[in-house]
Amino acid sequence: MPATTVRFKQVDVFTSVPFKGNPLAVIFDADVLSADQMQAIAHWTNLSETTFLLKPTNPAADYRVRIFTTHGELPFAGHPTLGTAHALLENGYQPKRPGKLIQQCGVGLVELQSIDENAADAHGAWAFAAPPARIAPLPERQYAALSTALRSDVIDFGAAPCAVDNGAPWLVVRVKSARECLSLAPDAAALAEIVHSVGTHGVAVYGPHDAGGPATFEVRCLMMGGGFSVGEDPVTGSANAALAGLLSAQNLRPGIHYTARQGTALGRAGQVTVRYDDANGKTWIGGSSVTVVDGTFRMP
Repeated sequence: MPATTVRFKQVDVFTSVPFKGNPLAVIFDADVLSADQMQAIAHWTNLSETTFLLKPTNPAADYRVRIFTTHGELPFAGHPTLGTAHALLENGYQPKRPGKLIQQCGVGLVELQSIDENAADAHGAWAFAAPPARIAPLPERQYAALSTALRSDVIDFGAAPCAVDNGAPWLVVRVKSARECLSLAPDAAALAEIVHSVGTHGVAVYGPHDAGGPATFEVRCLMMGGGFSVGEDPVTGSANAALAGLLSAQNLRPGIHYTARQGTALGRAGQVTVRYDDANGKTWIGGSSVTVVDGTFRMP
């Protein structure tokens, strides 16, 4: 009996240069796969996430996607959203509305739009509208423990650390500068205890760059299990969406748009754009994607 094959692409997200962003495997025609098969594939790829394209069940959606880490399914994640859209468009899909896509996933419908006026296809940068988030400040009694876990006294407690959940829960922490963000060498075990105590799966630390720097903020995301793998993530859409929402909630927005750099500590060069659309109540998280591998996936 011949083996079943499904099409797939491996793309690099939040970069236009291969190997400088966050990789993602995208499996096409996944309606033929069971959830167990999807999980087995995601475990085997050993990437932070693998996505599976399915036919939508909501008529408003262009497509449906299921997002798996190596150990479980996520209702939403940012870099898989942009990478999946890139792969779909590159494969020839024509959106129902030019320059716009509607993704159906675990959190419901997520809107995407082209942010490159000259290219509304896969080769231009795209952005997703950040899903609504729940925000809960870290109790002040844990501030000292957080500083100890980060092995640093550079946390800017003028911006309260907060648990932010937009489908992928993060503890968002501000430090005094981008340089301090890059120099962090936390105690992983102690940090995991704090992260899990507030119902999050990782910590997103950010610090401002000096004027004229490579971006507005430097971001680092340390994942502590709970469905995520463990370690530092190269570039993280959901965490940048969480940060954007928190900046707005704390009246710390640097303007109606800003940029974030992530992955520097790992030798990557992730570039994230953020734009606030107050008139429509949306926050757009964007970036480029590039295909690195294009082929077929053989099933046992």
